Amino acid sequence: MTATIDLERGRLTVITGPSGVGKGSLVNELLERNREIWLSISATTRAPRVGEVNGEHYFFVEKDEFNELVANRGLLEWAEFSGNFYGTPHKPVMKKLQLGFPVLLEIELEGARQVRKSCPEAFQIFVAPPSFEELERRIRGRGTENEQAIFKRLARAKDEISASNEFNAVIINDNLNLAVQEIEKLMGLIA
Repeated sequence: MTATIDLERGRLTVITGPSGVGKGSLVNELLERNREIWLSISATTRAPRVGEVNGEHYFFVEKDEFNELVANRGLLEWAEFSGNFYGTPHKPVMKKLQLGFPVLLEIELEGARQVRKSCPEAFQIFVAPPSFEELERRIRGRGTENEQAIFKRLARAKDEISASNEFNAVIINDNLNLAVQEIEKLMGLIA
């Protein structure tokens, strides 16, 4: 099923990039500066973590319900990570777009590829690091993962960066404020 989006009413923008590139920081700043943007909420089969609220952080669903969404094409994209399923519900995104809100999806590369098929009108932005060495420095600087996990993230990042030419635009995140301004321009939020 391919969704048709009235670009005059709302615009769907996808942001993708490797772990450690600063997507979360960019999205948080975009939302702070542009209250009209609606950040899509993903559905997941994983259990809520302490402090997470259903419908605010995620839509927490059982595996049967998730499988039903997949079977009925109720997701723009979906994937499995560590035994749990994650996906972007179709209906809330379309509702916000029809109401004229700019909608933002912060998703992984495979999800972006699926959205490209289900919503070809979506504008896709790839966030890249200033260099691979800087990306490695950022990932290591978190201090949250062992060497094997870091190695896996970096290997995956190489694959993701090599796919950046698939996107409508590439933003290099070496200055948060400038990167946010570029995204705002691409989303038509500023001239």
